[in-house]
Amino acid sequence: MKAHDGMYIDGAWRPAAGTDTIEVVNPADEQVIDRVPAGTAEDVDAAVRAARAALPGWAATAPAERGTVIGALRDALAARREEIAETVTAELGSPLPFSRKVHADLPVAVAGSYAELAATYAFEEKVGNSTVHLEPIGVVGAITPWNYPLHQIVAKVAPALAAGCTVVLKPAEDTPLVAQLFAEAVDEAGVPAGVFNLVTGLGTVAGQALAAHDGVDLVSFTGSTAVGRSIGATAGVALKKVALELGGKSANVILPSADLAKAVNVGVANVMSNSGQTCSAWTRMLVHTSQYEQAVELAAEAAAKYGERIGPLVNAKQRQRVRSYIEKGVAEGARLVVGGPESPREQGYFVSPTVFADVTPGMTIAQEEIFGPVLSILRYEDEADALRIANGTVYGLAGAVWAGEEAEAVAFARRMDTGQVDINGGRFNPQAPFGGYKQSGVGRELGAHGLAEYLQTKSLQF
Repeated sequence: MKAHDGMYIDGAWRPAAGTDTIEVVNPADEQVIDRVPAGTAEDVDAAVRAARAALPGWAATAPAERGTVIGALRDALAARREEIAETVTAELGSPLPFSRKVHADLPVAVAGSYAELAATYAFEEKVGNSTVHLEPIGVVGAITPWNYPLHQIVAKVAPALAAGCTVVLKPAEDTPLVAQLFAEAVDEAGVPAGVFNLVTGLGTVAGQALAAHDGVDLVSFTGSTAVGRSIGATAGVALKKVALELGGKSANVILPSADLAKAVNVGVANVMSNSGQTCSAWTRMLVHTSQYEQAVELAAEAAAKYGERIGPLVNAKQRQRVRSYIEKGVAEGARLVVGGPESPREQGYFVSPTVFADVTPGMTIAQEEIFGPVLSILRYEDEADALRIANGTVYGLAGAVWAGEEAEAVAFARRMDTGQVDINGGRFNPQAPFGGYKQSGVGRELGAHGLAEYLQTKSLQF
C-alpha cells in the first residue's frame, strides 16, 4: 500500500475505514495531482486510541531523550528539503524558492529549537515548601491550515512531543501531501508507535470528530476566527483546553520620522509574501497625511513588481473570496491604485497584487481579513489617531511600527493591542511567542511559551 492511500496510525500506514477520497489540486494549473483518504470518525477514533495507549510510555520518557527523538525528526525533515519544497509548491502554489526558504527550512529550525528546549526546559521547580511539576496535558488533537502547511504542523507537534504529549494530526484538506511526508519523517526518526498519528480528511468530518472526541485532552487549531469559535465551543462542552491561533488584520504603522521608502517597500513585500495568505500580514498601512501620496506612489511601484513573482491562491473558493473583497473595496469608495479583481492569467487561481488608497477605517477591506495580495493604505493625523486606527479592529495578531529612533517605535508598539510587533523591520524569531489578542486567538506558539501550552501544573507540598 502506498502511504498516500492510507492513514498513519500507531506507527504504521493502514487503510482508511471508508472509501471516500479528497482530490489534491495544483492551484497553478488547476490539475488534480493526487488523492488522499477522506477520514471518518472511525479513523479518528482509531488514531486517538493509539495516542492514548502510547501516552504513558512517552510521558515517562526523559525530556532529554524526547529531545533526541525530535532532533532526529529535524534531521529527517532537513534531508527531505527538496521533496518538501516541491510538494508544497505543487499543492499550495508557492514559488519554489519561497517553498525552499520558508515552507521547508523554517519547520526544520522550529523542530531544532524544540529538540534543544526539551533537554533544557525546567519541568520542575521549588517554591517554598512545595515542588511544582509541569506534566504533559495528554493527547493533543492538532488541526492545521493550508497556508504554511508544514510549519504549522511542526509548530504544534514538536512542542507537544517535547512536553511528553501524544498527537493526532488532521491537516488541511488542500495540503495533505506534505503532512504525509511529515509522517514518513516521523517514522524514519524513530518516534515510538502511537506517539504521532495522522488522519487526513475534511474539517467538517474528521476535524469535528477530533475536536469532539472524549479521548482528546487539548485541541490546538490554526485557522479562521469563525471555525476557531466553533472548535472552542465544542471543546468547551467537555472542558478541554484549547489553543487557537486565528485571524488577523495587522497594521503597519509608519511614523513621520521613519525611512518611508524602506517601510513601504518592506510592508508591500510582507503583504505579497505567500500570495498574501498569511494571517500576520500587515494588510493595513498607516501613513501620516503629510507623507500619504508619496507612500501611495511607492506602494504602487513596489506592488507592480510582484505581478510575475507571486503564486496563485490555494483554490478557486479562496480566489473568489479575495476578488469579492476587491470589488467591495471599489464599491465602498476606496481608490484602486494597482491590480483589481480581473484574473491576470487564463489558468490557475491567480489574483493580481492589489493596492487601495483613500481607505477609511470603517471600510470592509480595512476591517475584515482578506487573505490575499491586497494592501489598504490609510491616512492618520497624529499618533493618537494612528493608535486608534491600529487598534480599531476585532483582531490583534501582529503588526509593525517604523520610526527614526527605535525607542519611539517601541513606545508606540507597547500601546498596540496585538501579540507580536516588528520594530523597524525586525526579523521573525522562531523562538519568540506568536499569538494574538482579542479575536485573534487564545494561547501562544513557538519557543518556551509554545511548549507551556501543552503542560499542566501539579504542586506537591512538603
